[in-house]
Amino acid sequence: MAEKIKIVFLGTGQAVPTSSRNHSGILLTYKDENILIDCGEGIQRQFRIAKINPCNLTRILITHWHGDHILGIPGLLQTLALNSYRKKLQIVIPHHTTHFLDKMLSMFITEGKLNMEIKEAENEIITETKDFIINTLSMAHSTRCNAYSFTEKEKINLDKGKLKKLGLLNNPLCKALKEGKDIEFKGKKIKAASVSYKETGKKIAFILDTSPNPNIEKLAKNSDLLIIESTYANEEETRAKEYLHLTTKMAAEEAKKSKVKKLILTHISQRYEHKAPALLKEAKKLFKNTIIAEDFLALEV
Repeated sequence: MAEKIKIVFLGTGQAVPTSSRNHSGILLTYKDENILIDCGEGIQRQFRIAKINPCNLTRILITHWHGDHILGIPGLLQTLALNSYRKKLQIVIPHHTTHFLDKMLSMFITEGKLNMEIKEAENEIITETKDFIINTLSMAHSTRCNAYSFTEKEKINLDKGKLKKLGLLNNPLCKALKEGKDIEFKGKKIKAASVSYKETGKKIAFILDTSPNPNIEKLAKNSDLLIIESTYANEEETRAKEYLHLTTKMAAEEAKKSKVKKLILTHISQRYEHKAPALLKEAKKLFKNTIIAEDFLALEV
């Protein structure tokens, strides 16, 4: 059975929060990994409302240093320290921005020490394990800005029907077959290729705060899920270009070009607090499989 990738939206608003939308924050859970993309103000309370333990966090990926994406960092780190966080927390930030984090952390007293690894990254693979790859590409915004992709690696699965016919179901020899090794069973050679098949891994792209640029398509290409900002409605295209953001139409166009399977719009401006259905209609004209994220939306990929 394929491992599920879980996504929870802890904040879906833009620079000014509303009564229903907190600042940016998206949690990805996969096996033992709990990865937070951006850390808007009030994120520690969002964790509590969602009934999610922040002490399970393994990584925080910061897209850029605008306040609505980072002002939750001090409070979240304080919460982890007060709750005896025991993991090693990796915090990934854009190149040449460690001084921002240093200034932020110097402004408050942490109750307890945290084991943190600060990593500056841009246009590179951040980490690669036996199960997945996290990649980043830079975006076109008013400050250094990253987007991130999480890609599950291709897996070899065994055909249970074939194993049952051979009398191999639940046999310890299956481990070797899953590793692609041929085996001998009851005097007969069993080729791994004859009882296995490859399963393509899932891919999720996170693109927050950007204007149109070639790296959007490069990062999002063939994603199962593209989570992307759509700060403005189509009628605000001029404003979107001025402030280096996307409209719903632009976001849908990027999804179509990138050949993604599903599109989720987020980073919604306060001006559309009660107009989400209209935004969704605009996007669906170009890309039907679209939804607009709401705080605490949870889904599996």
